[in-house]
Order: sequence, then structure tokens, then C-alpha cells
Amino acid sequence: MADGDPLSRSAVMDLVVRFLVGGTIVSLFALIGDVLKPKGFAGLFGAAPSVALATLGLTIAAHGKLYAAMEARSMVAGAAAFFLYALGCLYFIGMRHFKAAPATVALLPIWVVGAFGLWAAFLR
Repeated sequence: MADGDPLSRSAVMDLVVRFLVGGTIVSLFALIGDVLKPKGFAGLFGAAPSVALATLGLTIAAHGKLYAAMEARSMVAGAAAFFLYALGCLYFIGMRHFKAAPATVALLPIWVVGAFGLWAAFLR
């Protein structure tokens, strides 16, 4: 790396490890999801849990258990806020018959406000 390069050798290695560990865990969760029925359930195992586990593992290795615990609490707050967002989407798309794209975009502030609200109330 050249002097002044924002990506040091350790930063590049961290990205490579994230890519490999994350990809492996995503693949394992995708296999679990592929085995489960109904197939619509498979998407739950394809992304978020696997990425969260990979991130927590790398965070423990890089920053220790206490920092990773703080990150895990933040993930739980984000998941709770996402649950509120999903309920809103379910209501407007399923019950009120709004189109999916406009409803999901319009309801994104619920997720953002919910996540930052939970963070401000309990995690700060």
C-alpha cells in the first residue's frame, strides 16, 4: 500500500475475512433455509442472521466481547424497529391494498425512528 492510502493492509485483510466468513455463513444459512418448508421461510435464513453472526464474530476478534455485546444490543434494537416496520408494511399492503414499492419506501421512517428511538431510550 502506498503512503497515505486509506486502506491499510490490516483493513484490507479485515474486509477479506468479512467477505469469506460472511459468505460462508450466508451459504450455510441458505442451505438450512432450502431444507425448511415452506420455501417462503427460507429467505429469513438467507441474509440477516448470517450477516449478524459473521459481524459479531469479527467484532469479538477485533474489539473484544464487551464491544460485541454492545453491538448485539444495537442489533436487537434494530430488529425490533424492523418488526414495527414489517407490521406497518403488512397492514398497508395486506389490509389496505397499497402497492408494495411505494408503501415500503414510505414506511422506512418507521424503521429509522424506531431504531434511533430505542437506541436513545435504552442503549445510549
